[in-house]
Amino acid sequence: MELIKLRPFIPSGQDYYLAQCFFEDLGFEKTYSDSGLSIFRMGEQEFFLQNFHNDEFQCNYMVELLVTDLDGWWTNIQKNILDKYPINVKEPTLYPWGKREVHLIDPSGVCWHISEKV
Repeated sequence: MELIKLRPFIPSGQDYYLAQCFFEDLGFEKTYSDSGLSIFRMGEQEFFLQNFHNDEFQCNYMVELLVTDLDGWWTNIQKNILDKYPINVKEPTLYPWGKREVHLIDPSGVCWHISEKV
């Protein structure tokens, strides 16, 4: 058996258009979009943004992004995201489990762990 790719479906929350803009400003390229689904890509990584809203699901959904330059991501978040979107974010922090991470709650309530590869 061989796994080629894992592409999660991320809920957009109530405002599908806002979610699309958020992910573009975060640095992802939108490669496809219709009224129910968008595909976002960065390098070889992709995810589906689903026009879907369910508070309980969204507020319990987490995704990890493993990156090589966490400080670069943090700079981008401060520059293009922080004052523009209704998000919660915690600056880069080294956690007891050995990873340095930014925790970001996106506009729909999904928690993104942006982690630095160690």
